[in-house]
Amino acid sequence: MKIIYADNNATTKVDKEVVDAMLPYFSDFYGNPSSMHTFGGRVARRINEARASVAEMINAEPEEIVFTSCGSESNNTAIMSAINSFPDKKHIITTRVEHPAVKSRVEHCTRNGYRGDFVPVDNLGRLDLDYLYDHLADDTAIISVMWANNETGVIFPIEEIVDHLKGKKIIFHTDAVQAPGKVIVDVKKVKVDMLSLSGHKLHAPKGVGALYVRKGTRFSPFLMGGHQEGGRRGGTENVASIIGFGKACELALKYGAKEGAKTAKLRDRLENSITGQIKNAVINGDRENRLPGTTNISFEYVEGESILLLMNEYGICASSGSACTSGSLEPSHVLRAMGAPYTLVHGSIRFSLGKYNTDEEVDYIVEVLPSIIERLRKMSPFWHDSQ
Repeated sequence: MKIIYADNNATTKVDKEVVDAMLPYFSDFYGNPSSMHTFGGRVARRINEARASVAEMINAEPEEIVFTSCGSESNNTAIMSAINSFPDKKHIITTRVEHPAVKSRVEHCTRNGYRGDFVPVDNLGRLDLDYLYDHLADDTAIISVMWANNETGVIFPIEEIVDHLKGKKIIFHTDAVQAPGKVIVDVKKVKVDMLSLSGHKLHAPKGVGALYVRKGTRFSPFLMGGHQEGGRRGGTENVASIIGFGKACELALKYGAKEGAKTAKLRDRLENSITGQIKNAVINGDRENRLPGTTNISFEYVEGESILLLMNEYGICASSGSACTSGSLEPSHVLRAMGAPYTLVHGSIRFSLGKYNTDEEVDYIVEVLPSIIERLRKMSPFWHDSQ
């Protein structure tokens, strides 16, 4: 059975050029980059080349890049660094629609002596900036707002928020895991203090990420144990994956704009076909300001998990929300924050398209999905009651 992969916000296929760049560092050049011998030193140089590639993708300086194991580690590091660097500050601001890596960490902090404010969103998933600005306090240690939402694709006004914070001694962090390779991320233009990245969201392998830390930002390591990463993150480097990450960033910088335009057209075609053929199908989120390949669609009076299971029988891979929460039976916290009604929030599906998707794959999804929804609605008493 052919696989139609439309879950690229969860993870992406590793690019062949990335694999080719990584392979020599498993068996040929296997030295420890911290070693003093030439064999290890060669590996260290390649890590620094990869660091420069990651930095170039977001217009940063190489020394501002700290390699981590994933976006979740980067997010946790940013938050814990801020509160450890400013122990007298006991206030954190984030949003109600953050990825669990941020949301859960802030909630943990609020159970341990910190105050947390969670910025609401409107029915299109747009931030209530007045709420954010009204809740700034003298003891605010950090504000963490994602660049783009992983479930709806809605892009947040990070530059506007950063400009508003000028002169205020508050660390600003953004989880930008979903953004690079899809939209422009430029930290010289948008002067965030810290920014999280993850390799497997842009065709690098799983298990590698990065944290951008602007020069001059006070920083406290989250993972200690060695001098690696300039003393900012202990532990032997994941060499092959770091090199792959660097190559993926080169490709994203070179081809991202072209690929983004292509996936936006595919997404629009998918949306228009689905909403044109299926009654009571609703697009969730701001359709004017979002990532090019992401669409979140609710099918009224149907369970999202049932849709996914039936699509899976046809080889179609999608998601009902964040991959980190898809094993939960709880409805999407993002859609609940947007005020979506019960009949819609439980029937949401996220399709996230990428550079390997084709017109033929979109046609196949559109061919299969209407019959799946019709089948499920025939079994739903809520659907019959609504007619």
